[in-house]
Amino acid sequence: MFQRHPSNPLIRPEAVQPSDAAFEVIGAFNAGAILFGDETILLVRVAERPVAADAPAEVVLLPSMDSRGGLSVRRIRRNDPDYDSADSRFVIHRPTGNLFLTSISHIRLARSSDGVQFQIDRQPWLRPTTPDESFGIEDARVVQIENRYYINFTAVSPRGIATGLASTQDFASVERHGIIFPPANRDVTIFPGRVNGQYACYHRPMPGMFGGYNMWLAQSPDLLHWGQHRVVLTAQPNAWESGRVGGGAPPIWTERGWLTIYHAADRRDRYCLGAFLSPHDDPAEIIARASEPIFEPQAAYETEGFFGNVVFTCGTVVQGDRLRLYYGAADETVALAEASLTDVLDALG
Repeated sequence: MFQRHPSNPLIRPEAVQPSDAAFEVIGAFNAGAILFGDETILLVRVAERPVAADAPAEVVLLPSMDSRGGLSVRRIRRNDPDYDSADSRFVIHRPTGNLFLTSISHIRLARSSDGVQFQIDRQPWLRPTTPDESFGIEDARVVQIENRYYINFTAVSPRGIATGLASTQDFASVERHGIIFPPANRDVTIFPGRVNGQYACYHRPMPGMFGGYNMWLAQSPDLLHWGQHRVVLTAQPNAWESGRVGGGAPPIWTERGWLTIYHAADRRDRYCLGAFLSPHDDPAEIIARASEPIFEPQAAYETEGFFGNVVFTCGTVVQGDRLRLYYGAADETVALAEASLTDVLDALG
C-alpha cells in the first residue's frame, strides 16, 4: 500500500545544525506532523551527543541537563566493570541498575511548502528545561483541537520516562502544561477532537513485574487530568507484535471510524507499523485490524543506521485521499511513505 518517496530520507542528521558547538547531531527522526496554513510542519526529534578531542575511544560521554539548565557531560571508561556500555544508546550502572543515555534529544521544527523539501530551524523549539526532562525530550506528536495545536512528548530523566504536554497557536511561542502521565508511560497519541464530550488518547504504560507493553485508552475533561483507563491492544506472543505495541501517529478521523497507525516490535526489537479501526464513539473497541504489518523496514536506510530494522511514526498528514506517513528510519533519519487512504481502510477488511 505505501510507496516510499524517491527523495528518502527527507531529513538526515548532517542537515541539522547542532544546538551547541560541543555537540554533534547523530539523529533527526520520529517527527510529529501537521498542516499549518500552506505549510507542512514537522516536529523533529534531534538527538545530539558530545564530542571532545581529548576523549579517547575507550571513554563514553554521557550528556544531561544540569541544575542550571545547561548541558553537562559525564565520562566513564568502557572497561569499568561497574558499567555496561554494550548498547550504543545507553550505559547501565550495574550496582544500581541506573541508566544513562549517550545522547540528549530536543524538538526542532522543520517547514515545507510541498511536504518533501524541508527547511530546518537552526535552534531547538522545545528543549529540556526541567528535572523531569534532564535526559531529553523525545518523539513529539501534534494535533489540532479547535484553534490550538497540542504537542505531547516523552520526557526522560533519572526519575523515569514520562509524558509532557505543550501547546501553541502559531508555532512561534509555546506554552508548557507539565507532565500529564508520570513514569513509566510513553507513546501517547491524543485524538484530534472530543469523543463523547471528552478528550481521549492512547497511551502505553510500561509495567515492571506484571503485564506487557500494551496500548490503553484514557479520557480527560481538560487534557491535563486523565482517567477511565481501558486496555485497547495487547502484544501478541510469537508474532511481529510479540515485544510491545504502542502509539504511532495520532488517530485519524475517517467516515468509517478512527484509523490508528501504531508501532509494534518483536522480541528482537524489529519495529513495524500496524493499523486498526475503531468506532467514532468508542475508541477502546477495535472493529477491524490488519493481521500483518502495513509497513516494515526494508530499505537500506531503515535496516541499517543508528538502531537498524526500525520504522516508527509519530505523524501523518491527510490531503484528500492521500495519506502521507512521516516516519523515523533506523532511529536516524526522517522518511516519507504515501498511500491511498481508501486502500489502507479497505485493507483492514
